[in-house]
Amino acid sequence: QLQFVESGGGLVQPGGSVRLSCAASGFTLDNYAIGWFRQAPGKEREGVGCVSRASTTTNYMASVKGRFTISRDDTENTSYLQMNSLTPEDTAVYRCAAAWSCQPFRDGRFSLWGQGTQVTVSS
Repeated sequence: QLQFVESGGGLVQPGGSVRLSCAASGFTLDNYAIGWFRQAPGKEREGVGCVSRASTTTNYMASVKGRFTISRDDTENTSYLQMNSLTPEDTAVYRCAAAWSCQPFRDGRFSLWGQGTQVTVSS
């Protein structure tokens, strides 16, 4: 069965950090670009960023640039989203997904979505 399994979410205080993991199962991650997305209650899904195959490039949405880092370890078949300096506005369900390439960065181009992990930033 082809799937992503995400983990690492939870309750974090403002200014804190958390690292999310996205582990691929049933397929080889290194054939794909990995996108990270989030959706807050009552809001549309938005693209957080993407790491290309072989980590050649990464791109981020403006509001997370400098705070979030997307990486991948193809030997572990896993992608990571390191989130620092979190604010309540970062509260959302975070999901990873695969595509042949990062660009154009639209969620409709991504398939094989993970189930998502909740990140709540609150004191």
